[in-house]
Amino acid sequence: MKEVVRDRLKTSPRALPVVLRTPSLALAVLGLLALIALGLRFAGHSAPSAFDAPLLPGPDLVGDPWWYFATAIDFCGEPLGAVLILVLVIGGCLLTHRLRTAVLAVAGCGLTVAVTSVLKPLTGRTIHGTYLSFPSGHTAFATALALTGAYVLAGRLSRFAAVAWLLGLALVAGFLMAWAEVGLGAHYPTDTIGGFAAALAIVPVTAYWIDRIADRG
Repeated sequence: MKEVVRDRLKTSPRALPVVLRTPSLALAVLGLLALIALGLRFAGHSAPSAFDAPLLPGPDLVGDPWWYFATAIDFCGEPLGAVLILVLVIGGCLLTHRLRTAVLAVAGCGLTVAVTSVLKPLTGRTIHGTYLSFPSGHTAFATALALTGAYVLAGRLSRFAAVAWLLGLALVAGFLMAWAEVGLGAHYPTDTIGGFAAALAIVPVTAYWIDRIADRG
């Protein structure tokens, strides 16, 4: 059984397309630096920064019908919603024989969310008095999932188009989740930037090592 899995991993399409290897690892470095800088900047804070304040919603948060849309997006980052999405993604990967991508969906998203969970008590930034907020795990998950999906199609594109596709999909997914989290009063905008940076730092490196390990097998 192990040999079958090893062979399928070895012949599976790469988790990190060659055309995106260097740009993605460069983005990972930038993401890590941004995450560290923001974490140090907002450690122990319990109020919005000058950047956050104008972007925060009013006391009534987002109004109808946008509240329902924001809630639906937020559900995708909740444990149940995230599991349901991952089950669908993994199923699609297995049907299309993309075993490395399936592993990346689990490991990349899982590690990203785990890191944000560890960083919350370490940074100690709070919102509404007691809720740990930096970095946003919801935004990190959405961005990590978008990066994973972007890698699937990027291998067929030129480098410029692949990088544009990668950044575009990650920014759209990250922005939508960030808008929902800020609009629902769950995070400061800079928390969501931290979550975005966490995904950029972790997913490319995870994909790189999945390919390294699979190629050795």
